[in-house]
Amino acid sequence: MPRPSRVASAVLVLVAAVGVTGCSTTVSMDPAPDANDPACAEVTSRLPGSLAGEPRRWTDAQATGAWGDPAAVLLTCGVEPIGPTTLPCQTVNGVDWVIDESEAPRYRVTSFGRVPAVEVYLDNDVVSSADVLDSLSVLVARLPTDGATCLAREDATAG
Repeated sequence: MPRPSRVASAVLVLVAAVGVTGCSTTVSMDPAPDANDPACAEVTSRLPGSLAGEPRRWTDAQATGAWGDPAAVLLTCGVEPIGPTTLPCQTVNGVDWVIDESEAPRYRVTSFGRVPAVEVYLDNDVVSSADVLDSLSVLVARLPTDGATCLAREDATAG
């Protein structure tokens, strides 16, 4: 039986590599107003290769990240910090997150008390919000704080 030539073997390897990488397209996103803040570079340069079991995807906007195919987690750094709100707030690894459940099971969570702010949009049918926030909070904790912290709902309305 004849052995395949090195050229033929190299072509097969190249075709296989293109086939594997060609399936995942770039995720189109819009950069946030403060995406060019150097603090966002500190965060996005350290984004994990996988998040909650989903592989990272390329994005076409500065200071963004995406995981899953189709994308189950979208991260945008440099969004406008949010002010006081009645939405639920949860602290994960030292970072306060405001949780917008209005599109459940898709959640929009925004860091609170960090400048610039980070927004994460996630599909809870695909990924665990706890796993996502646990991993990302370690990175978002690098952002400067503005002194604002989450309050319990009863503390916020008392007075």
